[in-house]
Amino acid sequence: MPAESLKTTAVQKVSEYQSMASAGNQIIEDLVARVPYFIVALVVFMFFWGISAIFKKTVLKLLGNRSRHANLVKVFQRVGGALILFIGFMIAMVIAIPGFTPAKLIGALGIGSVAIGFAFKDIFQNLLSGILLLLSEPFRIGDQIISGDFEGTVEDIKIRATTIRTYDGTQVVIPNSDLYTSALTVNTAYKQRRLHIDVGIGYEDDIEEAKAVILTALKNTETVSKLAEPSVIATGFGGSSIDLTVRWFIDDGNQANKVASIHEVIVAIKAALDGANINIPFPIRTLDFGDDSVDALVDKVAKRATLNLPAQS
Repeated sequence: MPAESLKTTAVQKVSEYQSMASAGNQIIEDLVARVPYFIVALVVFMFFWGISAIFKKTVLKLLGNRSRHANLVKVFQRVGGALILFIGFMIAMVIAIPGFTPAKLIGALGIGSVAIGFAFKDIFQNLLSGILLLLSEPFRIGDQIISGDFEGTVEDIKIRATTIRTYDGTQVVIPNSDLYTSALTVNTAYKQRRLHIDVGIGYEDDIEEAKAVILTALKNTETVSKLAEPSVIATGFGGSSIDLTVRWFIDDGNQANKVASIHEVIVAIKAALDGANINIPFPIRTLDFGDDSVDALVDKVAKRATLNLPAQS
């Protein structure tokens, strides 16, 4: 009995191994039989990849030089290119996988649509915001913008996020949903940009004379726009001076021109006011020595100085 039981067990194990080997061989044979289909599917997908690249180049050639809407060209390129790739992928899947149809893929996605919607909510929101930004064009590549705590030059506008380069050379990637739903400042939206600085003159100086001197200095400054008149207005009584606000325009509103113009205007105004003997006062503190406690402190310090002792307050 033990010998027969052992023999039966061995026969069963051999049968199981044969079944496993047969299944493995069948899988290998099926894979080998599908290799030509996989190759054809890859070729088809690469073909559509090439069509997508040609489509992008054609759109850029036809619309890139004629249209002022550079962002709209990017929309056509990216959305159209992605659609072509998706069609190629679906055709390749139909060729490579037996029984695969686009309807089955849509049905499978429909089963988990709620879960997918929650998981990709932010992604879809950024994608939609990116398309809307590219279509509405509140800013373009090369514009200088301020978004929240970040300020810099727009380097690229993608479907999901926008990349800016800050003035200190840092790259910042901002989600498109933040740019679309939050306040945004575009410094280079218009060709001209107004700048201003505050200047103080002495209470004894004539305001109209100081105004004329400053305006003359601005007219002789190279970075100040000649298309718009600068202005000087008195804005308040400061602690040590009469406060004047100087406003002027520059023809190119990028950050480099802004910094250069402010420097040049400050240098010109300082030289002009000095040449006209108009005082630019600094804060002055007046000490009242009429108080007896102050006199006592002065006598104490003088006595210690006479004795070559360190002064103590």
